[in-house]
Amino acid sequence: MDPQQRPLSLSGAPDGPLAGSLRRGRTGVALFHGFTSGPVSVAPWATALAAAGADVEVPLLPGHGTRWEDLERVTATDWRGAARRTVDALLATHEHVVVAGLSMGGALALDAAAHRRVTGVVVVNPGLRFASPLAPLAGWLKYAVRTVEPIANDTVSPEADERAYPRTPVAGVHQVGRLQSAARRGLADITAPVLAFRSTTDHVVPPSSITVLSRGLSPGLLTLRPLENSYHVATLDTDAPIIHAESVRFLSGLPGSPEQAGQHG
Repeated sequence: MDPQQRPLSLSGAPDGPLAGSLRRGRTGVALFHGFTSGPVSVAPWATALAAAGADVEVPLLPGHGTRWEDLERVTATDWRGAARRTVDALLATHEHVVVAGLSMGGALALDAAAHRRVTGVVVVNPGLRFASPLAPLAGWLKYAVRTVEPIANDTVSPEADERAYPRTPVAGVHQVGRLQSAARRGLADITAPVLAFRSTTDHVVPPSSITVLSRGLSPGLLTLRPLENSYHVATLDTDAPIIHAESVRFLSGLPGSPEQAGQHG
């Protein structure tokens, strides 16, 4: 087990704009990391949301935080189930729940939003399509090629380290494809507002992923924010402060949020 890739459970600051005065009035955020990485990749984002008053849960997704061989034995169903259990736990104790995620975690957040009554969705470079033309063939290629070189630490900043696996199992890539298909199918069922951050240069997720998102959602739900100075792992990159500030602003403006309630109370 990587000692740094641990689940995060952060209580929101009581004086932040996302904090409520009632036991069920606080905002909860289910935040999901990307493929082959772990909570480290979204930890600064989670900390910023908690400082603003949200209770934040970042689960360690099945097959992650240990060794790459474990990713050969998990399925898209395992990841989707873990995400929904996290959301359900927050829904049981919070009036307002937002789902968020980076890359594959963005696909999980969108998939959960299609099946749960969440207040909002925030995604960073969500993975709904593969950039590699070979990735959709992973279901067959896994029998000939067990692993490939990792695509990790795609950042402008040389100091960033998401602590991803040193190899990427092809069987795991196949399961990411299954998750992507499920998330794409569910876009039309999402009713919550969606804020999507998109790096203008991304070496992992293609522009077609955002195209799929914008076309799949109902009109008026999507707000798109470009990131000019970050690559794929933008949550650890130069534009991370933009993600933090605009995520808090977005959550504060959602219908039923504590700040909105205060304005209309």
